Amino acid sequence: MPLQLSGTSGVLDNSGAFIAGTAVASTSGTSIDFTSIPSWVKRVTVIFDSVSTNGTSAKIVQIGSGSVTTSGYLGTSVYTGASTGGSTYTTGIGIADGSAADNIMGTCVICLLGSNTWVASVCTGRSSNAYGFLGGARLALGGTLDRVRITTANGTDTFDAGSINILYE
Repeated sequence: MPLQLSGTSGVLDNSGAFIAGTAVASTSGTSIDFTSIPSWVKRVTVIFDSVSTNGTSAKIVQIGSGSVTTSGYLGTSVYTGASTGGSTYTTGIGIADGSAADNIMGTCVICLLGSNTWVASVCTGRSSNAYGFLGGARLALGGTLDRVRITTANGTDTFDAGSINILYE
């Protein structure tokens, strides 16, 4: 197993354990960024705890190499228990539809397939009803993943509740 840099202390970690980022309050701004993800990372898990925005645009995760990639995603999602079907996403990984009244809880797991191609799976739930959100996506980056952004499809809705963190390995 390769040695891994653990956290910000500079201590080498060969345990193979997940390295946790620092949780960020999602209570303001139009995006939440996690940058400086190490080049050896093969999996990133984004964790959502009661995340909400003030608008109705879908919530998405975007990844990048040097900058955030805002197009070229191939993905879809469905609500369990919903009769409206699903949605496709090309500007990011869909994590929840747009509803200002909902708090979102769950995860988005993003895994390296190879050659800078990343594949994601999503499982989130909503606070206001019995719907769950399931989805998957892929994106081929032009280089090594080094950042993750959580935002909305329109890019203008503002976060107003909850917190977000990442784990990586």
